[in-house]
Order: sequence, then C-alpha cells, then structure tokens
Amino acid sequence: MKTMRHFLKVTKALSDKTRVRIFKMLQRKKMCVCEVQAVLGMAQSTASKHLKMLEDAGLIMRTKDGLWVNYQIDRHSHNHHAGPIISYLCSVLDDDPEVTADAKKAARANRLELCSK
Repeated sequence: MKTMRHFLKVTKALSDKTRVRIFKMLQRKKMCVCEVQAVLGMAQSTASKHLKMLEDAGLIMRTKDGLWVNYQIDRHSHNHHAGPIISYLCSVLDDDPEVTADAKKAARANRLELCSK
C-alpha cells in the first residue's frame, strides 16, 4: 500500500536518533531486546518501545527462535515506502562515531550473559 499513513510511519520511526542507532546495529546482526538495551544503556521497556515503532513502520521484523525473539532488518517489508528507505539507510552513517561505537558494543553483546542477569 502506498498511503500517506505508511510513509509517515517510516519517517516518524526514523525521526528519533535512538531508533536510527538501533536500525544501524540491526544492519550488522540480529539482536534481542536485552542486547539493544545493554548497548544503548536504557531500560528494557524503552528499548522495546523503540523496536516496536521500527517494526510497525516495516523497517525491522522479529522472529522467534526458541526462547529468543530476534530483531533484524525487514528486507521484504509490508510497507512499500520502507524498502527504498532501508536501502538508503544501509548505505549511510557507517562512519558516524556513535554508529561505529554502537557496532563495537553490539559485537561484544552476549545475550546469554545479559539475559541471565
């Protein structure tokens, strides 16, 4: 569907720096909410709200893997507007210092350690 509402969902989801940071981390690897929470230093409820907004916009998707819920980029989004924006966002900001720092932290985030606390 190509409605204004779908377009606005994508733009609103990406109007927040934290959600852009989350998207860029998910570009590199699948992550669970506890990993996102640990990398960004936020409450689980806050991380979940950001992930939900990105998912509702069609930018990311979640998949169940046993006990884990993994979040990843949705390359086959139901939102027609998301595809071109996903492609663009995957091609920018990789040299941003915050994005680079997040990527390093995300690479070290270990869900088995984080989620067992």
